[in-house]
Amino acid sequence: MEVFGTRLLLDPAATGTTLAFVLGGVGIGTISGLTPGIHVNNLALLLASMATSITGPPKLVGAAIIAAGVVHSFLDVVPALALGVPDPVMAASALPGHRLVIEGQGREAIRLSALGSGLAVAIAVPLAFPVTTVMTGAYPLLRDHLPLLLLGTAGFLVLTEPTTRGKVGGVVAFSASAVLGILALPLSPSAPLGVGSVLTPLFAGLFGAPVLVDAMGGTGVPEQEGSALTMPRTMILITALAGAFAGAIVGYLPGVSSAIAAVLALALVPNRTEARGFIVASSGVNTANTIFALFALVSLGTPRTGVMVALRETNAPLDLPMLLVSAAIAGLVGFVLVLLLGDTYLETVGRMDYRRLSVGVLCLLVAASFLFANLLGAWLFVCSAVLGVLPPRLGCRRVHLMGVLMGPLVVGA
Repeated sequence: MEVFGTRLLLDPAATGTTLAFVLGGVGIGTISGLTPGIHVNNLALLLASMATSITGPPKLVGAAIIAAGVVHSFLDVVPALALGVPDPVMAASALPGHRLVIEGQGREAIRLSALGSGLAVAIAVPLAFPVTTVMTGAYPLLRDHLPLLLLGTAGFLVLTEPTTRGKVGGVVAFSASAVLGILALPLSPSAPLGVGSVLTPLFAGLFGAPVLVDAMGGTGVPEQEGSALTMPRTMILITALAGAFAGAIVGYLPGVSSAIAAVLALALVPNRTEARGFIVASSGVNTANTIFALFALVSLGTPRTGVMVALRETNAPLDLPMLLVSAAIAGLVGFVLVLLLGDTYLETVGRMDYRRLSVGVLCLLVAASFLFANLLGAWLFVCSAVLGVLPPRLGCRRVHLMGVLMGPLVVGA
């Protein structure tokens, strides 16, 4: 049987070796996913820098990279839920996951995220084949009209703000972050790690630091209740399906983040599901993105995520069946790890001094910004953090700050 020109074979020795590399990638993705402040693109940069020094066939190194990216997408929700929980009086402006933690439903949030990611893998793999066929034909048209598509997406995000104040705030946040991106993205600073990227300080400042700053006065993770799911199972499935479809958008269109795609996904869901639906959708988008981005790399030759850039850097043959099996194995392990480690992580953080923890993570973000972009990175981190605290004060979502990527693409910078 051939898939994308690759013949499927079964060799016990080769299978064992491949499994060893996949499990190695699972281990790397577990460590990175549970480490606060480590974005999947930071992981991808590190993997790309290490890929050439890893002993082993390039295609197996590629399988490990895919596995690391998938497991990271499952587990990164855990520190995201545990850190940055604000004071309950700020719950209205908190992130959806943090609202559930404040309500004592963090364990349910962890399980919803695991289901969103797990279902996304199961849905995205068969869905990717017809979607890739369609996107391969439509891609030239989409590429030629990308600025209009991105502007339309930005306009949709603004229009979905429930208040006039939020709409105005969304325009301000998008415009300011777009200017920041236009000025910062062309820069190529030297990096102590040897792999530089201004995206690390930009994203850490825009989306990581503000959450921690706003939570400095909080009391941390409150006592959590049971883990029973209160979201109807049918709605979980529908929302995960919408997330998987939206993941295709992220996988094929540059500049569209998982958070943006989650907002688009929830627009497809017939009933409002609030914070729980956002967690399922965003987790589904986050994981499905890896699958669709892999197909985009195979069919179009364009790496749409940091993980795909790292995969290309290995010069590995794109053995799609093996990479898909690696992703499936990693997805299964990631699902189990979220359930095994999530509750303990929440409880451990809940017992810690939250102010000191927040300061410690902020220091980690500054250090990461320096390691990836030198002193310029530390400066960009501060500038981004100042901009990142604005959206809640303007009454809008932080997702508008993705203008930092969309703006440069719109103007062709």
